[in-house]
Amino acid sequence: MFFNIYDLIFVVPATLLAFYAQYKVTSTFKKHLSFEASKRFTGGEVARRILDQNGLQDVEVEMTEGFLSDHYNPKDKTVRLSPEVYRGTSVSSLGVAAHETGHAMQHSEKYMPLAIRAAFVPAANFGSWLAMPLILLGVFIKSTGLLWLGVIAFSVAVLFQIITLPVEFNASRRAMLALNNGGFLTHDELKPTKKVLGAAALTYVAAAIASIAQLVSFILSLVTQGGDE
Repeated sequence: MFFNIYDLIFVVPATLLAFYAQYKVTSTFKKHLSFEASKRFTGGEVARRILDQNGLQDVEVEMTEGFLSDHYNPKDKTVRLSPEVYRGTSVSSLGVAAHETGHAMQHSEKYMPLAIRAAFVPAANFGSWLAMPLILLGVFIKSTGLLWLGVIAFSVAVLFQIITLPVEFNASRRAMLALNNGGFLTHDELKPTKKVLGAAALTYVAAAIASIAQLVSFILSLVTQGGDE
């Protein structure tokens, strides 16, 4: 049930893609940290201005610790930016800051994919927590029923990652529009900013592919075992 031919076919390549995606986003972000935006706005300033321009004065902008720890928290309506983004004036900093404001806009507008993702969070967390113990126990006691329950639990977590994709792509699209329409970047600065956001999007795509590959491997392994019995 564990390492088998299906892991070699599906999981290993997908895992390598996930590692590459993580490397790509980190290297692309760092590379464009040296590309200073000509208008010298910081990421924190851009986030605040975009929010204000969209009537979101009730959303706070704060600095948080950690490299690329940027996120929007819908519970307290706060955009939290890492030091490199909050204080930075590079195209990387502005792109990431604008992306997080995109999530705030989604929340304000009740963007459907975001609402669906939020509704899936408890089930996805529970599925992620329960899947491997069920699969391990199923292998240990040779219970096909427990193995299938583990796969079903894992599939909920996979579905969550798939739902995340349109949310992230939409936030990046909103970010590029806001940066362009707000005049925060010149035309020449928009292209490298798009590269940064594209690299970030690749991590979500790769994570989804890796999870799907693992799920397919689990299912094929179970089906094959069932056919052999």
